[in-house]
Amino acid sequence: MPAITSGKVLVSGASGFLGAWVSRTLLEKGFSVRGTVRSDEKGEYLKKLFASFGEGKFEYAIVKDIEADGAFDEAVKGVDAVEHTASPFHYNAPDPQALIGPAVNGTVGILKSIVKYGSEVKRVVVTSSIASIIVPVTKHTVFTEKDWNTVAPKEVEEKGKGASAGHKYQASKTLAEQAAWKFVEENKGKISWDLVTLCPPFIFGPIIHEVPSFESLNTSTLELYKTIKGQRANEDLVKPISSFADVRDVASAHVLAITTPEAGGQRFLTSSHTYTWQDWLDALADSGLPDIPKGVPGGGKDVPRNTNFDSSLAKQVLGLKFHSIAETAKDTVVSIRERGW
Repeated sequence: MPAITSGKVLVSGASGFLGAWVSRTLLEKGFSVRGTVRSDEKGEYLKKLFASFGEGKFEYAIVKDIEADGAFDEAVKGVDAVEHTASPFHYNAPDPQALIGPAVNGTVGILKSIVKYGSEVKRVVVTSSIASIIVPVTKHTVFTEKDWNTVAPKEVEEKGKGASAGHKYQASKTLAEQAAWKFVEENKGKISWDLVTLCPPFIFGPIIHEVPSFESLNTSTLELYKTIKGQRANEDLVKPISSFADVRDVASAHVLAITTPEAGGQRFLTSSHTYTWQDWLDALADSGLPDIPKGVPGGGKDVPRNTNFDSSLAKQVLGLKFHSIAETAKDTVVSIRERGW
C-alpha cells in the first residue's frame, strides 16, 4: 500500500499514556486526529491539550466500551488510517478474561468496523507488546519479530484464574495480535488496507495525558515512581527486569508505520534495551535532579540478562531512533514531579 502522508487518523484510546503521545506526534506531522475516549471530560482535556495545533485538527469520539458490538462504527468513518492503542495493561485481573476480552474483542471489533464503514482507510496499526513475543528462557536468548509467546495462552487455557498475573496479561496481548493477523487473512478479499503491528516493551517517558493521582499512573511509570521514592530493596534494584522504550519513540513508530510504504504487512519490535532498576538510578545520578536515591551505583552493569530484543527491523524499515535511558529517565521524573508527586 502507498504511504499515508496527510489526512485524518483515528487513534483509539487517545486519552491513555501512549494514545495521547501518538495523537500529538501525528498532529506535529500535520495530520488531523480523531481520538476515541470514554467520556466528554477526557475528550475536552485533549482538545485543550492540542488546541495549539489549530481549530478542528483534533476531535474526539465517545467509545465507552470497546467490546460493545459496533463500538467503532461511527469513529472509523472518514479516516485515512487507524492507530489502535486501546487495550488494558495491568496485573490486577483475577479473571484473565477481564484482560483478554477487551484486548481481543476491541481489536477484532475495530477491524470489523473498518471493513463495514472505513472505506477510506489505507493502513491499520495495532499496538501489541513484547508480551506477545517473549517466553521464559534459561539461557541467553535474543527475541525478534519472528517469535511468538506460546506459553502464556496455554497456561491461561489450562489454569484460568489460577494462571500467573504476568501470563494473564501476556496471553491477552498474544491472542489479540494473533486475532488481528487472522482477521486480515480471512478477510483479504474484503479489505483495501494493510496491517502493521508494533510490539513495544515497558514504556516510560513524560506524561501528557490526564492523570488524577500518582496511583493512576500507567503501570511502567508507576513502577519507576516507586523506585525513585526509595521503595525497593537493594537486591531488587539489581535484578534484570525487562526491556524499555521511550513513549515518544513508540509514538514515532506509530506514525512511521503509516507513512512508510514498506511497513505494510509487517510486525515490528520497538525495544530500546534491557534494564535493572539500578540502571535508572544510575542514569539519573548526573541529571541534576534532587532527591534521587543512589541504591547500588553501578550494580546493574554486570548482571546477567538472559533476554535481549532485536529492534533492527524497526530501525531499518521505519528509520526508528531511540532516546537514551538518561534522557528518558530525567524527562519521566521531571514530568512526575511537575504534577507535585
